[in-house]
Amino acid sequence: MTIREIVLDTETTGLSPLKGDRLVEIGCVEIINLLPTGSVFHRYINPERDVPDEAARVHGLTNDFLADKPVFAAEVDGFLEFIGDAPLVIHNAPFDMGFVNAELTRCGFRNLPMTRAVDTLPLARKMFPGAPASLDALCKRFSVDLSGRDFHGALLDARLLAEVYLELRGGRQPDLVVTKKESVIAEGVAEKQPLAQRTFHAARAHQPSPEESAAHEAWLAKIKKPLWKSTS
Repeated sequence: MTIREIVLDTETTGLSPLKGDRLVEIGCVEIINLLPTGSVFHRYINPERDVPDEAARVHGLTNDFLADKPVFAAEVDGFLEFIGDAPLVIHNAPFDMGFVNAELTRCGFRNLPMTRAVDTLPLARKMFPGAPASLDALCKRFSVDLSGRDFHGALLDARLLAEVYLELRGGRQPDLVVTKKESVIAEGVAEKQPLAQRTFHAARAHQPSPEESAAHEAWLAKIKKPLWKSTS
């Protein structure tokens, strides 16, 4: 069964779309059966407002750089076409979904339901209780290369998260789980393996024949000092 998911990340002017913060970058990576296909959606977005210095220090996107970039309304159709109806894999989903939905609302589109989000943050916290669960920390835990990450970037972070998500789901064989019934669990559905072919033997009568009993007693008589006759 083929499962298509979209790993999504955003960069913004701040922390709250309710206070007027906007998207400045959106990056999406298509994965099929947990592996990147090479198909991506990546746009820098003119936020139609200034970018605070503290935000620019995080993602490196300045007012001058974003001045000639398209507004979200110019890219929304391509974005929605790319993600389709696929689940959205996001690290700290409420943050990114909040910004994406705020932009969709401005353009007159319906919000994306949170039920579409696969949030890797609680998934990581459940897997590693008490351990750091940031994307950086998870990349280090799973030996995902961070050498090219001078700034946060939506497409770069989506690609890193795709690798982390694969590890969180079990690595290169995430769907293979052998049970006591020797079944394979793939995509949550148990498929029994075919039983080995064996030659059929009809059940024999439990009571031995007189000839078999005599032969057995003769064989036992050859054993010196049998333990079952010892009184000690």
